[in-house]
Amino acid sequence: MKIDELFSELQKIGLDLDDKKKKKLEDFCDFLIQENIKTNLTAIKNKEDIYLKHIYDSLTLVKVTDFKTIEKFLDVGTGAGFPGIIIKICFPNIETTLIEANNKKCEFLKKVVNKLELKKINIVQERAEDYITLNREIFDLVTARAVANMKILIELCLPFVKIDGNFVAMKSHVEEELEEAKEAIKILGGNIKEIITLNLPIEKSLRTLVNIEKTTKTPLEFPRRYDIILKYSLKKK
Repeated sequence: MKIDELFSELQKIGLDLDDKKKKKLEDFCDFLIQENIKTNLTAIKNKEDIYLKHIYDSLTLVKVTDFKTIEKFLDVGTGAGFPGIIIKICFPNIETTLIEANNKKCEFLKKVVNKLELKKINIVQERAEDYITLNREIFDLVTARAVANMKILIELCLPFVKIDGNFVAMKSHVEEELEEAKEAIKILGGNIKEIITLNLPIEKSLRTLVNIEKTTKTPLEFPRRYDIILKYSLKKK
């Protein structure tokens, strides 16, 4: 996907960016490629693939989210900033927090924040199950993109979401994972609001957005330690 194709396809999903935001997306892509030579940040190294598989893919969130209503946004396991940095560039007024456990990726994200002069953004090098301690149920929107199995994501992410807020899992194929996670979603206070499937332009690979609404408070014993989450699926007693 060339840069003009990216902006054209974004217009088709209702996102018409001004020149300043377009320039920041281009600058971010160039900087990612430059830094990726020194540090392994992403397996996708070609600029046109980054535009399609990272930037456009991240912005498909507009299909399930009205970003005009979002004040506080959290991206769990953001990696090199997808979708977190991309959302911040396009919606600069949103207070944004990015969680990433990998030190080298966090250092890259801090450089991006300085280079692009992004404001109201917090880079956190911590595990989600630790960060939750002082940040329970305060975010309007929480996302996780290609991080882990749905039943794991639900327990790590839903406790951060405020009542009437949303957690959006960004996946490819999700049917089997979602079926296994349905009971956990209920236990943790969520309800599946909608599931959107789409194909990326040009290559047509499948993407799925699972939008889960927070309807009741998450019990305080969740999330459990990560090793426990992996070992024992959540089930009603």
